Amino acid sequence: MKKIVIAIDSFKGSLTTFESGKAVKEAVEEIYSDISTIISPIADGGEGTVEAIITANQGELVKTTVHDPLGEVISATYGYVPKTKTAIIEMAAVAGITLIKENQRNPLNTRTYGVGEMILHAISKGCRRFIIGIGGSATNDGGVGMLQALGFEFLDENGKQVLLGAKGLKDIAVIKTEKAVKELKECSFCVACDVKNILCGDNGCSAIYGPQKGATPEMIRNMDSWLEKYAQLTKKVIPTSDANIPGTGAAGGMGFALMSYLNATLKSGIELVMEETGLESYIKDADIVVTGEGRLDGQSYMGKAPVGVAKLAKKYNKPVIAFSGCVTEDAITCNEHGIDAFFPIVRKPCTLDEAMNINNAYKNLKNTAYQVFRLIKIYENK
Repeated sequence: MKKIVIAIDSFKGSLTTFESGKAVKEAVEEIYSDISTIISPIADGGEGTVEAIITANQGELVKTTVHDPLGEVISATYGYVPKTKTAIIEMAAVAGITLIKENQRNPLNTRTYGVGEMILHAISKGCRRFIIGIGGSATNDGGVGMLQALGFEFLDENGKQVLLGAKGLKDIAVIKTEKAVKELKECSFCVACDVKNILCGDNGCSAIYGPQKGATPEMIRNMDSWLEKYAQLTKKVIPTSDANIPGTGAAGGMGFALMSYLNATLKSGIELVMEETGLESYIKDADIVVTGEGRLDGQSYMGKAPVGVAKLAKKYNKPVIAFSGCVTEDAITCNEHGIDAFFPIVRKPCTLDEAMNINNAYKNLKNTAYQVFRLIKIYENK
């Protein structure tokens, strides 16, 4: 019996990873009467990570109330896998840049406090293992807001907690860890992160990512110096901390906070998700691997899900087909990184809104997959 493994990332703003997989599965099963198709939900550590992991592990969504990047009370969800007491958190759901209007983006004010609140909620449910995706943040507070929510104290010269947001960093005089939530010592944290920036300097989070979060050149200079001071004070209480480790600058310094204060390990997003979903065990016995996402381009080999899936498939010499909503001319580099052939699914001229319409995208993906596998079957029967 022929076996096909389908591991397609979400078509962002359109199809989820599971919907994408289902479209291909339906197409394949209309062509082959004797076939085994397995949908393995996938993501690259950003949007869709929670869905991919809980779908693969019989998990569930948990809703809680937290504070958003500007301190407004919002309802947010995270993933929970009961059998392993694991919480899967997407930072973007709590402190994401898409949660605030463009004219309100100001990293001096945005904070990560809500991420800490979500961790606390998961701890109260019994979670002791955490997977955190830290892409898409609106913040540059060095993760201090998250740590404050968890009981760490960042005090000014008068012994008061500093203000939330990057503006509070300038006033940190003393850091105390004694009142941190005791259960944290029982917890492990694994962070999905493909960013290699360090905390400070020309390649630091303020200089590289500050502008897209609303920072002016003056803000960037100030925040960089405040983060450097924060790192020096952290070194006094946590001697093993190191602001020059690649990834410490991820999510406005959240990488530094997680590694230094919560002993977190950083892993490639797609590799982490593939491990958590057990994709390798499916690929070992596959005849064909199908992957894809909303857009394939010349940068897709840099930590994106389809190329991650393809690299794993090539470990077992499996052929890899990819489908995408949009394919750029330089996407041919994907052929050099394990994707044997890729196919755009848009079948006629249309607007972006029409292409991203869920019903249209589902039909286009299914119809394209149907034609591709018809061709494969013809050559199999020769």
